[in-house]
Amino acid sequence: MGEILVGTCSWTDRALVGSGWYPVGRRDAEGRLRHYAERFPVVEVDASYYALPGERNSLLWAERTPDGFVFDVKAFSLLTGHPTREAAMPGGLPADHRDPAVLDEVWARFRAGIEPLRRAGRLGSVLFQFPPWFRPGERAESFLRQCAERTDGWPVAVEFRHPSWWEADRAEATCALLARYGMAAVAVDMTQTLPSSVPPVTPVTSPRLSVVRFHGRSAAWGTGSKEDRFRWEYGEDELAEWLPRVRRLAERAERVHVLFNNCCGDAAVRAAEHMTRLLDGDSDGARPTAVPRVPRARSAPASTPSPGRRPTPARSSSSSRSRRGAD
Repeated sequence: MGEILVGTCSWTDRALVGSGWYPVGRRDAEGRLRHYAERFPVVEVDASYYALPGERNSLLWAERTPDGFVFDVKAFSLLTGHPTREAAMPGGLPADHRDPAVLDEVWARFRAGIEPLRRAGRLGSVLFQFPPWFRPGERAESFLRQCAERTDGWPVAVEFRHPSWWEADRAEATCALLARYGMAAVAVDMTQTLPSSVPPVTPVTSPRLSVVRFHGRSAAWGTGSKEDRFRWEYGEDELAEWLPRVRRLAERAERVHVLFNNCCGDAAVRAAEHMTRLLDGDSDGARPTAVPRVPRARSAPASTPSPGRRPTPARSSSSSRSRRGAD
């Protein structure tokens, strides 16, 4: 049975920082990461999607976290075919993913930026989250092949955001495609009420890793503001329905990363804590990898949410999905 690592998709989100989850005295860059890493064994670096990661930050992250802690690094936007701000490009390069020279330079910068994590054994995976218009077909398969060549030797996870990849008549071919390159398929939890909803399938395409990302179940996923899209508080029933799925993944992969992306206030960290408790209480099968729990400093204990669908109240005046800090 594989290890199950539970965490969130950011530790620097503005709304989380403003929620009070970080205690007084641990709200600087170093204190936040150390506080987070005392409670969870994995985190996703979201800032690397918006700006190329830097070697210095990666070195500091490795130094400030305990042995066994890992970072899942989200691929820079240009590397997945997303629109990219010119200001985020190195050396004044144009944001053109079709220019081979530009791509070579960006890949080199990205590789150098995450190398300290890889060298320290802290690179959990590199996440390629492809855009909603990335559909199955010859061009997409060619793009994936090029990504596989560029990431040879890396642990890679792939999240498709177009549902056709996992339709019944296509799912087997999608699995075979990812398995060919040793890429881990990402399972997602999201609302199932939209035409763009990706079904909660849980394929295993790599023996080393499987990833589950919880986006929340807001119906504003495709149309609302960034805050509206991710404002969701998971109830125990919604988390419990994933327990057997996560267990089955752990039976087939060496590690399972369970990451909460409902980053509005402290909703993601509370959901991750709740999921860890549920997994701890489920004695059948693999147990989650945990770190020592330290009671968090709060003026009053958080109330236990009742089951069911509900949006999370905003806990900060800042947008919870604006560009996340890279500390």
